[in-house]
Amino acid sequence: MPPFPSAEIKGIIFDLDGTLYVCDRFATEIQNAAAAYIAGVKGISETEAGLLMAATRQRLSEESGTVQTLSAVCTELGGSIQDLHRFFETSLRPEAYLVRDERVIRLLERLSERFALYIYTNNNRVLTTRIMNYLGLDGLVDGIFTIDDTWRGKPDEGMVNRVLDEIKLSPNQVLFVGDRYDVDLRVPEQLGCPVYLSQNLEQLLRLEELLTPI
Repeated sequence: MPPFPSAEIKGIIFDLDGTLYVCDRFATEIQNAAAAYIAGVKGISETEAGLLMAATRQRLSEESGTVQTLSAVCTELGGSIQDLHRFFETSLRPEAYLVRDERVIRLLERLSERFALYIYTNNNRVLTTRIMNYLGLDGLVDGIFTIDDTWRGKPDEGMVNRVLDEIKLSPNQVLFVGDRYDVDLRVPEQLGCPVYLSQNLEQLLRLEELLTPI
């Protein structure tokens, strides 16, 4: 990805999971919960469901040439995005896995003095709120967009356009930050938004340096 023109940027839209925090144990727990949900849908064991989901994700990725989301895999297997997220709300306990990082809090505090900050995530609003509160990030963003706003998961051009309309900024003024290019960044970049791939804490913390005018 080419360097982005930081002088034009007025707002930053962050993905949440895997971007503002990275926790492999919680990511595994989400996958396990999805397997439990699909096991109920299919009437099979959770182990069988996990293998079926992995095979389905690989097939869909090969067919499309892009990384596939958990929502896409579950829908392909006959599940409902709404039901999946209701299951997540009752079964997932992010507080058992996540650790607050003061460096991320301070980063968002400093960025919020210069930019409007937003969250756009494939997570649902209930879990997003719990995660943000637990990590100490609540109150640092100007708005949150979640999958249950439209029940259309990323990547979705219509939702990106809706987000841009609601925050009243043009594409060249909005930086999208995410950990999966195909899911979080490809569509915004195609629409003219600058993008930044952040897959670990070091890359996230470097964002402030990249946004500082020379």
